[in-house]
Amino acid sequence: MCGIAGIVNLTPAEPVREQTLRQMLALIRHRGPDEFGLYLDTQAGLASARLSIVDLQGGQQPITNEDRSLWIVFNGEIYNHPELRRELQVKGHYFTTRTDTEVILHLYEEDGPDCLQRLNGQFAIAIWDARRKTLFLARDRVGIRPLYYTLVNNTLIFASEIKAILADPRVQARIDPEALTQVFTCWSTLSPKSIFRSIVSVPPGCCLLATRGQTVIQPYWRLSFPPRDPPPAKSLVDALEEFRTLLVNATQIRLRADVPVAAYLSGGLDSSLLTAIIRQYTDTPLDAFSIVFEDASFDERTFQEEMAAFLRVNRQVVEARNRDIGRVFPQVIWHTEIPVMRTSPAPMFLLSRLVQEHGYKVVVTGEGADEILAGYNIFKEARVRRFWARQPDSVLRPLLLYRLYPYLAGLSATGRDYLTGFFRPGLTDVTAADYSHAVRWRNMTRLHRFFSADIRQAARPLCPDYPPSFASWHPLSQAQYLEMTIFMSQYLLSSQGDRMGMAHSVEGRFPFLDHRLIEFCNHLPPDLKLHGLTEKYLLRQLGRQFLPRAIFNRPKKPYRAPIAGAFFHPNAPDYVLDLLSPRQVRTAGLFNPVAVERLVKKVGRGIPLGETDEMALVGILSSQLVYRLFVADFRPPPPLPETAAVKVCRGAEKPVQV
Repeated sequence: MCGIAGIVNLTPAEPVREQTLRQMLALIRHRGPDEFGLYLDTQAGLASARLSIVDLQGGQQPITNEDRSLWIVFNGEIYNHPELRRELQVKGHYFTTRTDTEVILHLYEEDGPDCLQRLNGQFAIAIWDARRKTLFLARDRVGIRPLYYTLVNNTLIFASEIKAILADPRVQARIDPEALTQVFTCWSTLSPKSIFRSIVSVPPGCCLLATRGQTVIQPYWRLSFPPRDPPPAKSLVDALEEFRTLLVNATQIRLRADVPVAAYLSGGLDSSLLTAIIRQYTDTPLDAFSIVFEDASFDERTFQEEMAAFLRVNRQVVEARNRDIGRVFPQVIWHTEIPVMRTSPAPMFLLSRLVQEHGYKVVVTGEGADEILAGYNIFKEARVRRFWARQPDSVLRPLLLYRLYPYLAGLSATGRDYLTGFFRPGLTDVTAADYSHAVRWRNMTRLHRFFSADIRQAARPLCPDYPPSFASWHPLSQAQYLEMTIFMSQYLLSSQGDRMGMAHSVEGRFPFLDHRLIEFCNHLPPDLKLHGLTEKYLLRQLGRQFLPRAIFNRPKKPYRAPIAGAFFHPNAPDYVLDLLSPRQVRTAGLFNPVAVERLVKKVGRGIPLGETDEMALVGILSSQLVYRLFVADFRPPPPLPETAAVKVCRGAEKPVQV
């Protein structure tokens, strides 16, 4: 895993400055502290900060092909690179390293952009064609690895993280009001937006070609589902066997590395099953890493201990105390580069630090299972509401919601009216494209009352990207599409995934997000994913073969972390009240100082906050941090010095003949 960056002049201009590239590397060196490399010619500059995992001694980037016409910097892993290498060698390609990076380059040489169809992995790729003066950027299918860019005066500037783009003095960070309202509605921006104006991402499953002053985005893969009434499906037995084969293989190939691989173990079904597969199908010694909380309502240590004992793995634990979450939160936002509506990334930041301290660079983790197999309550809510909508005046049908939230079953009549009232708006609008998510998004818009007048005025209706065939899909498929393209890709794999791991130079690997497994699950009958109100039905059936009943049968417990208790306690960090003060809120111009002050006073008086107010608190605080860190007071570290061990490659006027 690495960090990559670059600057390409799309029309004749002053040559790229090496010092700027060194500054960009300094800002992303946490992504790859092992080696650094630069490529420079009259029109382009590429930069790499490498975390060495495959071919530790020989894989330094940038890497070139035989005639030095193509140059690549690469962030990610290609898990099928040994098989692809053998094919390319048969076709006459000559390799100088054992890396997957060089495999991509020769495959691109062979197939051009179509090479992406052959790659099984997680990646952000930049290839400069020095002969044709063309830049090729590409990102993996679901957006596991980040890749941002901006255009300034016919110059394209790209990087793994936005902060590296800001190293170029021509780029200034400015909060995008529309993007901010998207975050305060669905926890993330909608692709390709970032939180900053004019800085966007290469969308998941897409590549970018830049040449002769033009940039073109092309999709090479997209989430798809069959029509609502597909042909007869396989039996449960056959589906389970194929699912098992795919998941085992997806896990095994993600253990390919020249360094030891660890695992995250939350105590839930997903991570427990992956850990069990690693133990059963490989001889790999395994350390498992877990988070525990001082607040029992968030803690899962009992299940973690049971699984560690059952699988006989060494379990390393970090305790995410409230004060620790508040203390590291500014560092968390420095790495997310976007406001967050939960503190959940902070314990992941602490966990990756523990992994780094134990000498690991790679962990296998269970993200993606809830999205591809319908594990979240949002899928169940939509099913209950559709059932209720057939008889909207029914008193009994909405009581099924208590199956999802059993702790609410003892509510008074007033409380029950509130619960049904929460889910009733839009109840019968079952043909709406956003039916599954409309309740949540509508509830989140209550937070918009905290915005300043300028931000509210700039707000736009939320317009997700619906594929042409969307209306023909099963309602569960529609809900999965929205969850995977917005929440998973834009938040879970970014703010809570890549950024928190790479903050401490730790690469996450996600077997459930193998594209073969995604495509298989997308074509399963809905009942094998959400069976009545039992989530991840097929995965639970597989769990019976690997796990104790207490694990494969336990209800889904959402991963969450404390909010108010992290920022308001006797030893609370000074930045909290400072950033939430009327003066600082007014200076940033994002929120209404009076509304924020009212919320702060409520917390200060010890009044328990509801879920909406808690999200408002963390959202406002993280937005204020984004403004301070990147807009008002951006302070990059010094560029990598001339004395640093940096591989510098200079491009020739003409590629060599071979």
